Amino acid sequence: MIQSLFALLSACVLHAQTPVGVSANQTTTTNPVPQARPGGLKPVAPTSLRLEFPVEKFQLANGLTVILHQDRSVPLISYHTWYRVGSRDEKPGITGAAHMLEHMMFKGAKKYSNKDFDRILQENGITNNAFTTWDYTGYYENLPSSKLELIMDVEVDRMRHLALKAEDLKSELEVVKEERRWRIDNNPPSLLREAMFNALFKPHPYNWPVIGTMDDIAAYTTDKLRPFYDTFYVPNNAVLVLAGDFDIPSTKKLIERHYGVLERRELPARSYAPAAEPKKAERFTVEAEVQNSTVIIGYKGVESGHPDSFALDLAAAVLGAGDSSRLYKKLVYRDQTATSAGGYNITNADPGAFMVLAAMKPGLKTAGAEKILREEVLRLQKELVTETELQKVKNQLMKDYIDGLTTIDGKAQALATNEILFGSFEKLFTDLEKYKAVTVKDIQRVAQKYLRTEREIVGILNPRARQKASVQ
Repeated sequence: MIQSLFALLSACVLHAQTPVGVSANQTTTTNPVPQARPGGLKPVAPTSLRLEFPVEKFQLANGLTVILHQDRSVPLISYHTWYRVGSRDEKPGITGAAHMLEHMMFKGAKKYSNKDFDRILQENGITNNAFTTWDYTGYYENLPSSKLELIMDVEVDRMRHLALKAEDLKSELEVVKEERRWRIDNNPPSLLREAMFNALFKPHPYNWPVIGTMDDIAAYTTDKLRPFYDTFYVPNNAVLVLAGDFDIPSTKKLIERHYGVLERRELPARSYAPAAEPKKAERFTVEAEVQNSTVIIGYKGVESGHPDSFALDLAAAVLGAGDSSRLYKKLVYRDQTATSAGGYNITNADPGAFMVLAAMKPGLKTAGAEKILREEVLRLQKELVTETELQKVKNQLMKDYIDGLTTIDGKAQALATNEILFGSFEKLFTDLEKYKAVTVKDIQRVAQKYLRTEREIVGILNPRARQKASVQ
């Protein structure tokens, strides 16, 4: 499953406190790999693409899900705390609340103040960051294994006792405004993608930006954020993943002691307005301070884990992954009209999106590139891709997949992603087999099903009107 990297919207810095509670409802899942080194990654059998590495999963009495992967190859731990809350849990007027709260999580709590937070982490050799997506929010640290109890104390503190002070929010609002200008308003591809999501997903919450609108960002108060924090930052809405150098029995006791005192709270029933099914082709145009035009064609896609998501990932790779892709070879190499061309398939907890795009050379219009983008999409529907072409993109995708699992941080991210989205980290181990099983007929079938002309939305980004005189 390819997760959207565009979702990684934020960059911050982090904290925690106390606990007890014995792991009632413990559901331990272990996948031993008898002949591998601790933490080693290997296929189950020489001819199989199913992967396994040792993992233990259990749940505290307060509902906190814990996943442990021991890898003692280096004295480091990757520590991830992810919450099942993202921008889809907001509403108009408070767009960007999940991301704003992510920033405030680095502004101190009851035990570790704003001033102490960064200093303590830096003094102890701990690096940290966070991100917010449409579906979840994640915090992570990479630390010397000797600092495990310290980071646990910091994380528990901010899970339950976040300060959320007005004076801290006042300064952080300016930081987030600037982040929006940098990531969206002054970033033409992001501006176009934001407009495409708005067109694709109404009335589903994916139609507004994860970072929020500028008006909503400017209007945030601690009174608006506090209910969001109290509702969703609870142990039964979180997944804790540790990967690295630690002793499992003693670590489980530490987790029970620190996190077990946190109170479980009832979560609200959550339902999201479904994105409307497209009935006819649409198009929109955006103007910005840019030197060249860009065209993008988007289609409403499928959710993470959907059986067709694997074929759509590979179809997108055939069209637009790298210099040897169909679109890049035609638009950049052959015609020399575009500076870049590509395609990607985004999957989320709810429906995702399939997109192809081309950025033109300055002064050129988008009509020719739009024609080629559409022709290549239609070609997928009419002609089977070759076995050689399909195997090439499978090789590329599988290598990227394995590369992502070669570090303890990469393994922790993959475990957290699958647990958050599917309630089962074990899906991580079966994805390669699903990609391997995709056939050339599957590529044609999903193209015919999802990439039909009447389902397309075309977006054009042009230089502002005063610059148009120079466009030929």
